[in-house]
Amino acid sequence: MINIRGTSLSLHPFFVILMMASVLTGHFLELITLFAIVLIHELGHTSAALLYGVRIRSIQLLPFGGVVEIEDTGQLSAWKEIVIAVAGPLQNVVLIGFALIFRHSGLGDSAFLSYVIYGNAMIALFNLLPILPLDGGKIMQAAASLWFPYHQTLQWSSRISIGSSILLILYALWPLVMGQSSIQFNLLLIGVFLFYSNWMDHRHMPYRFIRFLMNREHWYEGSGSSASLAQPIVASPSKHLDSILRLFKRDKYHFIYVMDEHNKIVAVLPEQRLISAYFAVDRFS
Repeated sequence: MINIRGTSLSLHPFFVILMMASVLTGHFLELITLFAIVLIHELGHTSAALLYGVRIRSIQLLPFGGVVEIEDTGQLSAWKEIVIAVAGPLQNVVLIGFALIFRHSGLGDSAFLSYVIYGNAMIALFNLLPILPLDGGKIMQAAASLWFPYHQTLQWSSRISIGSSILLILYALWPLVMGQSSIQFNLLLIGVFLFYSNWMDHRHMPYRFIRFLMNREHWYEGSGSSASLAQPIVASPSKHLDSILRLFKRDKYHFIYVMDEHNKIVAVLPEQRLISAYFAVDRFS
């Protein structure tokens, strides 16, 4: 692990195993090239996050991409998160463009440049799959949060990611079903890693939602004062507090209109009142 100005850079054990295997099989140059491609991909995410003033906690490199852990204080909007997610594959597109120019101009080894093009294309396309924590999954989740309540977005993005991970595992094992002796081992490992990651994320979803509620005040102070971001929520006096909070959207500020059985407004509450009431109860007792 390398620590650079408070940001840790590390290799996932899966990547280390692949590096050791590449030495034994004589494909070390290809792996070093893959390492450089993945690193540039992740630096794209990191640069975009730093431009938005987001602190980077750690960068972990995987053979198919990486995981950039950021310090989210609730001030990162959905569109900013989408830009940060797109910045990674965009670096791969740029590298493909340079490699095509070099190959067309006759500069460098043609076979190596073809591998660079292929590697970048595979990294970019794979990362755009709608599976968390891949870039496509992050884009899907952030985009969905623009239209749907945040709790519902967390639920469905988790379910889609788990289902897609299972499909990836089944695809890797499909040769066995067809009676072949070999399987796509690397794809199987990636599928298992993604399934485990999303299963753990699914278990931690209640804590992610609580963190979302805790960061609402910081978001409001930073960008939530605009009237165009206000969105009403209509509720009856008997409606449970949890069910109202689960209607909150990520980049919207909510006023809750409490209406009686005669459709008369009996109270108008800002969202802070409900969040304060929610945390006034010991959530972990």
